[in-house]
Amino acid sequence: MTDILLIRHGENEYTRKGKLAGWTPGVHLNETGRAQAEALAERLAKAPIKAIYSSPLERALETARPLAKSLKLSIQKYEGIGEVRYGDWTGKSLKMLARTKLWKVVQRLPSAMAFPNGETLREVQGRAMAALEGIARKHPKDLVALFSHGDVIKLAVAYYLGMPLDTFQRIMISTGSITAIRVPPGGAPMILRVNEQPTIAGKK
Repeated sequence: MTDILLIRHGENEYTRKGKLAGWTPGVHLNETGRAQAEALAERLAKAPIKAIYSSPLERALETARPLAKSLKLSIQKYEGIGEVRYGDWTGKSLKMLARTKLWKVVQRLPSAMAFPNGETLREVQGRAMAALEGIARKHPKDLVALFSHGDVIKLAVAYYLGMPLDTFQRIMISTGSITAIRVPPGGAPMILRVNEQPTIAGKK
């Protein structure tokens, strides 16, 4: 069986300000995000992780690096677990988007949501699951860490729980959090934990 750790990237100025970064290049972790990355590395330092995969976006790679350094593993970039392509919504604030007609769709009927000049959430879920299942086949008896994004992880959890896509917004995935999934060959996947947030040094 494969155990997969789905780890959301750390905080950056887009998440702090409530904006959609999407595939915007050059979005780096802020001070809190860097502390979250270090806390993740400390939390998982003794875990028998055999491989580390990451979204190709900077904020995910920067979150993965402290753990990769600690475990002496390389980071394998995987576009399939990259962020949602939000199209025309990229760079916009959630507060502003909440005033649009499409906001109700993405919140209440996300299965019907197609971001203008971007992806549908069904497409995102499809590519994410193809990536996760491919990784599980490649590591049939391993623990692997995947550094990804909030909506992508929520869509994966919803899929593995057998939840309709329209309910995926009920799942909370915070920056710098760990979600663990067990994928037995030919068996039903099991959710081991959701949204666990390691303690940052110096904070209670």
